[in-house]
Amino acid sequence: MPGTFRPDLQASLVVFLVAIPLSLGIAVASGAPVAAGLIAAVVGGVVAGVLGGAPLQVSGPAAGLTVIVAGLVSSYGWQVTCAITAAAGVVQILFAVSRVARAAVAVSPAIVHGMLGGIGLTIVFGQLHVVLGGKPESHALDNIATLPGQIIDNHNAATLIGIVTMAIILLWPRLAKVLPRQVRAIPAPLAAVTVGTAAAAAFHLDLPRVDLPGSILSSLSLPGFPDGAWGGIVVGVLTVAVVASVESLLSAVAVEKLPGARRPGQRPVSLNRELFGQGSANILSGLAGGLPVTGVIVRSSTNVAAGARTRASAVLHGVWVLLFAVFLGGVIEWIPLAALAGLLVVVGIRLVDISHLRHVRRHGELPVYVVTLVGVVALDLLQGVALGLVTALGLILRRVLWSSIHLVRSGELWQVEVEGTLSFVSLPRLSRILGRIPRGTPVLIELVVDYLDHAAFEHLHTWCTDHERAGGSVTVDEIGHAWFRPAQDAPAGRRRTVVPHLPRWFAPWSQWQELAAAHTDSQEAGPRDADIQSDHQTDDSSTADSRQSIGTGVTGRGPAAGHAHPVSTMLVGVAEFHRRAAPLLRGTLGGLAEAQRPSALFLTCADSRVVPNIITSSGPGDLFTIRNVGNLVPPGASERGAHIAPGSDLSVTAALDYAVTVLKVPSIVVCGHSGCGAMQALLSGDLDNDPDSALAGWLTHARGALARLPLPGTEGLSPLEQLGRANVVQQLEHLRAHPAVRGALEQGGLQLVGLYFDISVAYTWVLDEESGYFVDPSEVLTTVAPHRRRASRRWDTPASTASTASTGPTTGPSTAHPPSAPHTRGPGKTLLDGHRGRRRRGTPA
Repeated sequence: MPGTFRPDLQASLVVFLVAIPLSLGIAVASGAPVAAGLIAAVVGGVVAGVLGGAPLQVSGPAAGLTVIVAGLVSSYGWQVTCAITAAAGVVQILFAVSRVARAAVAVSPAIVHGMLGGIGLTIVFGQLHVVLGGKPESHALDNIATLPGQIIDNHNAATLIGIVTMAIILLWPRLAKVLPRQVRAIPAPLAAVTVGTAAAAAFHLDLPRVDLPGSILSSLSLPGFPDGAWGGIVVGVLTVAVVASVESLLSAVAVEKLPGARRPGQRPVSLNRELFGQGSANILSGLAGGLPVTGVIVRSSTNVAAGARTRASAVLHGVWVLLFAVFLGGVIEWIPLAALAGLLVVVGIRLVDISHLRHVRRHGELPVYVVTLVGVVALDLLQGVALGLVTALGLILRRVLWSSIHLVRSGELWQVEVEGTLSFVSLPRLSRILGRIPRGTPVLIELVVDYLDHAAFEHLHTWCTDHERAGGSVTVDEIGHAWFRPAQDAPAGRRRTVVPHLPRWFAPWSQWQELAAAHTDSQEAGPRDADIQSDHQTDDSSTADSRQSIGTGVTGRGPAAGHAHPVSTMLVGVAEFHRRAAPLLRGTLGGLAEAQRPSALFLTCADSRVVPNIITSSGPGDLFTIRNVGNLVPPGASERGAHIAPGSDLSVTAALDYAVTVLKVPSIVVCGHSGCGAMQALLSGDLDNDPDSALAGWLTHARGALARLPLPGTEGLSPLEQLGRANVVQQLEHLRAHPAVRGALEQGGLQLVGLYFDISVAYTWVLDEESGYFVDPSEVLTTVAPHRRRASRRWDTPASTASTASTGPTTGPSTAHPPSAPHTRGPGKTLLDGHRGRRRRGTPA
């Protein structure tokens, strides 16, 4: 026997043992002939197994359709129900041809699980009557109403058999541990039904048993057509088709995620093909007199757990069911109905999956789940699902249109916090909260909104105007999009075009505080335009007078030109950190409170435009940073312990010693940048005639970079850009001469890295010292960390850019500048001229 076939054969036998009792129980619960469950199991296993797109999914009659089929049988009879099943299969094939399978998966999981939970409870309430020796009513509410009386009445032997069956199913995982290995392999449903049947036979109990008239072959019957009520028939067809399709597709997706379901080289699940296979199986099952067929997660998960590898397992399981029905059909008539009812009670309980309930609650979908479940039990399946859809849409609208509005008092300041979408729907609550603020008090309105509609804007604007006219003050602080601020050149009450803002932890103060603009506006605006101060300020002293008093600074002089209240601006930033970033960082900083273990010493220029943590996407504890004018490393003593002349700069040397010997950083980074003022001063030579200038003395540490000019291949760059790159190389040479650095390099515990940050395009290049080029960081990353190699084309990269990214001729390591911000190589030329989007030669160092 081939090695690849043995696992499928073994798995098919296990699934067969699970399918027999489930198929019989579902047929009984549906009010259909018992043979209909076996026919559906055979057809589902063979036809859906061969034609379906989920190789490891096992199809057959499912508990999820029990309530629907029972209703159809009650209303139209069994033969018409078979016709509905066949027609539903045709609809499923149309779904597959239309390639809408993915749309079926888009149904909210809360609705699906609520529907299954409602079906499960309906089965439980109905089959409990059978377990207790009675007969189920036609509706779930009737079963619930009569259940207490059924429990109180005297019970016959059926109750004992049903309880024994349920107990064995629930306790089988524990009982199997003490049983022989051969017995452990028997599935719990089969073991429970077998024990219940054996007990009834051993004690000669007179109980209702399964009625199987003739053989399974004699049970084959053609479907019939109704005399009327075609509207109900059409609804039934669509209901069976949609529910069966959704259940099958969700099961296929779930099976693919099971451990061991995906093997190397195996194709992913084809949902449209699976829908075609399910439709074909339902057509044949309906024509042969079987129940509707769906993909069943219980059998499918058993199939995967048993080691199935191909679709042969599902097909063989159908063959075994057929052989059993033909040659051992008489055994089925020994099974008491109470045993099957006990099995169905456990199946129904498990349809109310508590783990799914936790998931929907975590995602805020519990109301959808509850409404769907109650609707299925109290009304019917279609109305329950419809109520669930309405509830889901209502929750979506609430989340889209609703806003969170809170009022907080801090001393004399009243703070209104608004988050979400501020629309006319929220105006009653907003008006009520604003009405609680006393007249003449300072107010801070903090808007963290995705959208502010016209009605909300007018209401806020009117309230702010009235409040300030009554002697109060209003500060509107907008975080994110600027929806409220009036345009300076527009009539009062009109908003300017919204410009997206950077997050505040990335943006400069001028973009979110806008103090200078507000200060100017207050002098020039008319009476109405000056009513509302949009000063994006969050400290408690938020009135105009307090801002002006703080802005005078410690010297008593006014703010410098181009800056509005510099000290106040910084304090506002500190307050913003305390309010927003500190709560998020408190845990991280708490772990770093006792010690630091930085990944790199980062040496860069003191230029305010260069922010190391932003350009490296790093956070607290990552970088040990040294900043000075020109990112320079003064040449220290050549040997450890050698004398350093008095007056020499020791701060950089001391930081290097501490980082290398104490912190033992694994890397040191020297980062230069474009437009460096220090390099411009060195290049111009204006400071050469000023021997007393401290800056001139400091820049002597960069004069070695002048000797490296011109660098080969950089003639197209401006002299300032050439010098900035050459200075990175020069400072790396100074680092190698440092005793502590030299020792760590010799031991192999330290790496030196050169970076160059181009401010104009917000892009950072890394020095490839072997070739002498500054290259794209991704190219170096593939060398130092091959497992993190970037894909040649990301999902969000335009195909034209990706396809041409490697076609350009290169003589050195290639670089890729952002197409939206070309890097200038010479007068009037950019890297993108001629062949836009191509990778071009890097810049030699």
